[in-house]
Amino acid sequence: MTAHYPTPPFPEQQQPIPGATAAMKPRPDHGETSYRGAGRLTGKRAIITGGDSGIGRAVALAFAREGADVVVSYLNEDDDAAETRRLIEEAGRRAVLVPGDIQHAAHCRTIVARAVAELGGVDILVNNAAHQASFASIEDIPDEEWELTFRVNIHAMFYLTKAAVPHMLPGSAIINTASINADTPNPTLLAYATTKGAIQNFTAGLAQALAEKGIRANAVAPGPIWTPLIPSTLPPDAVASFGKQVPMKRPGQPAELATAYVMLADPLSSYVSGATIAVTGGKPIL
Repeated sequence: MTAHYPTPPFPEQQQPIPGATAAMKPRPDHGETSYRGAGRLTGKRAIITGGDSGIGRAVALAFAREGADVVVSYLNEDDDAAETRRLIEEAGRRAVLVPGDIQHAAHCRTIVARAVAELGGVDILVNNAAHQASFASIEDIPDEEWELTFRVNIHAMFYLTKAAVPHMLPGSAIINTASINADTPNPTLLAYATTKGAIQNFTAGLAQALAEKGIRANAVAPGPIWTPLIPSTLPPDAVASFGKQVPMKRPGQPAELATAYVMLADPLSSYVSGATIAVTGGKPIL
């Protein structure tokens, strides 16, 4: 049962980008006390971008409790990344932290190189990190902001995937974080929503391109999820009411997405490729 999860209104709050978990009210649930592993990813080696907090932390925790070692890529949120490392190591798995900016192709290659050098390879790539900012009208969006959103949200997926695929064996999996905004774009998140549509197309094409290599590619499309991205990129009044627009009348917690990523990474899901799994609190994606 999930009736205990918080519902809006929340305290009005705002943080500088990219935000920090400790400052959020209420604190997000990443599955710290609820996720139980079953050995579904035993011996796997995963890269998770944006793995320091939010969805990425929940996925890192779940992967570790399922038996995977994890490379955690993050921008500069050292405190959050250290907590994610603690959770991974508490599960008895290896954690490799790689700070830096994925908008740069060279850094994306460094992330993959660290995974190969320190974990011995790459079996799972989770392209999860994202940038967003809200603007009332298109005239308010600086050119630099538009370009930054594309570099972080879609260009980096290309760089990372291109670098990882040569190290992936048949049975490997790529999981990209899309969004409900790919199908029902929020006009105040125009740049972000546009990249999320591109991610769905990238994933669909990638699944076909990699099928003969035995590598699967899928996407997860979250609805409103309670992560540091929210108080750091939305106005305080929007934060206060965040999530009330979906049928469940609340935002999802990062822990509620972890099982979707585990299912898509699981080798037993060997015929699932080119799919988008919606985790939207009851709002359909058709």
